[in-house]
Amino acid sequence: MKLYTTKGAVNPARVQFFLAEKGLVIERGFINLMTGEHKTPEYRQIAANGRVPALQLDDGTVICESVAICRYLEELHPEPLLLGRNTLERAQVEMHDRMMELELMMPMAMAFRHTFPAMKALEDQVPEFGEKQRVLGQKRMRRLNRELAGKNYLLGDYFSIADITAWCALRFFRVSGFEVGEDLPALHAWYQRIKARPAATAAFQ
Repeated sequence: MKLYTTKGAVNPARVQFFLAEKGLVIERGFINLMTGEHKTPEYRQIAANGRVPALQLDDGTVICESVAICRYLEELHPEPLLLGRNTLERAQVEMHDRMMELELMMPMAMAFRHTFPAMKALEDQVPEFGEKQRVLGQKRMRRLNRELAGKNYLLGDYFSIADITAWCALRFFRVSGFEVGEDLPALHAWYQRIKARPAATAAFQ
């Protein structure tokens, strides 16, 4: 089994955080996005979508997309369960994870890709679109602050992949104006709580 990944990017970080929570070590192959290595014919033979992460199994089968990779690994290594401990909780985890991905991470990513100077090499930037997405991302952060009031994690006292998704997005996209300050007290406390987990250190290594 081999995980194709890259250093410092948000989606690979989600999988690396997940792996570290489970204490799993998988062989890694590093793909350089800034040089376009993910677009080469050689890499596209592995991952047809030209993205990272991608998990190649011993028989050559490749699983793309972060949550699909994590779901496969959870089936092989259930403990600790990060995708829900029962039927209802699994649905709730997926609900929160999708909301964090689509409502929080996506607008932050669009703001980053369309306004951050270094991204000009990878994106046909439309700064006006990026700024509108920044407003949406900041609005969702304020809403998340309200949702986390009185809770340790998105699902109360249960830490899940939804927390990993949200934290990795906030950790990475702070470079694009999404700093979690003390003006958002519940979100700030949650962010620091996740940051203190040993696996958080592994996410962006």
